[in-house]
Amino acid sequence: MPDTKTPTNETKVAKSEEQWRRELTPMQYAVLREKATERPFSGEYEHDHRAGTYVCAGCGNVLFESDAKFDSGCGWPSFTQPAVESHIDEETDQSHGMVRTEVLCSKCSGHLGHVFPDGPAPTGLRYCINSAALKLKPR
Repeated sequence: MPDTKTPTNETKVAKSEEQWRRELTPMQYAVLREKATERPFSGEYEHDHRAGTYVCAGCGNVLFESDAKFDSGCGWPSFTQPAVESHIDEETDQSHGMVRTEVLCSKCSGHLGHVFPDGPAPTGLRYCINSAALKLKPR
């Protein structure tokens, strides 16, 4: 099983909003820093089937492996589990009249997407993640 230790404060990325705006594309900034969501079926990784590791587009933190990716039909890249449990934080999101579980990068606190309990075995989870929050490092 992957490392499940909680990262220490020394591993956190702290940047000003001005730094984030300079380093990220407008869509990456909107998703990672402002909790926006890409339009469904519009992200670059939704139908990408290359083998590799998905890292945070904001800080490079390892988030998901392509082996855990599946086609959920929801319009965003979906994964059954994170590559390393401690690299993902979860918070309750009560926006838009719904109660959901928001998924955040543990290193930079960037918004990634949401996790739902309707995924396939073995976890039964569907991590529904914005492509703009990810970068694929092909194998």
